[in-house]
Amino acid sequence: MNSISVRALLVRGMLAGLAAGVLALIVAYLLGEPRVDSAIAYEDGHSHEHGVELVGRTMQSTAGLATGVLIYGVAIGGIAGLAVCVALGRIGRFGPRATAALVSIGALIAVYVVPFLKYPANPPSVGDPDTIGKRTTLYFLMVALSVLLAVAATILGKRLAPRLGNWYATVAAAAAFVTAVGLAYAFLPAINEVPKDFSATLLWQFRLAALAIQATLWVSFGLVFGHLAERLLSPRPAAATTTGTTTGAATAAH
Repeated sequence: MNSISVRALLVRGMLAGLAAGVLALIVAYLLGEPRVDSAIAYEDGHSHEHGVELVGRTMQSTAGLATGVLIYGVAIGGIAGLAVCVALGRIGRFGPRATAALVSIGALIAVYVVPFLKYPANPPSVGDPDTIGKRTTLYFLMVALSVLLAVAATILGKRLAPRLGNWYATVAAAAAFVTAVGLAYAFLPAINEVPKDFSATLLWQFRLAALAIQATLWVSFGLVFGHLAERLLSPRPAAATTTGTTTGAATAAH
């Protein structure tokens, strides 16, 4: 793939990430922000220490939320677009649309779902401020391990395919990935700082909302970017239509 195509896919990846970010922003505002407000209300009712807010809650839930989600969408769109460039033609005989879908689902699982199952998202009022550095380090360590294991499983599946066939190679690679992730879960320390009197329903709803935001972002990106990449790299239907029209016009002229 030449540099022009890579650059074009990078730009389209960022545009698809922006579009996906808009959809994720809607989900975050409708599902996530009400749970954040409830968690803040719980914190206010159980804490007598109230620091000075540099940014008001209204700004956080509107402009701040939009800025964060959209920038994140553009960033992951560019990275995922480059990942599709690398994966295209290397993970099977898939076209741009199917490759984009596979990369997006794989990224959702490796980048978010696997780390989420070990270290799930918590509302603002949950967690000891003194351990935030440790919790952040462990979470990103789990993300890095998950991505590396996913890449290793993909390579393993490719190498096993000639001997086992695509189906059994995929099953073996998936089993190896699950086993390795399970070992990581077992060896990495667990963190549970949820207060005993915190609403289990609110916690469950917040975590579902966080999962819904990420699912919306990655699935939307896969669909939008797949469409854009297909039009860029496989413009054959349009070319065929143009050729057919030109031929028909020439025939009519004769």
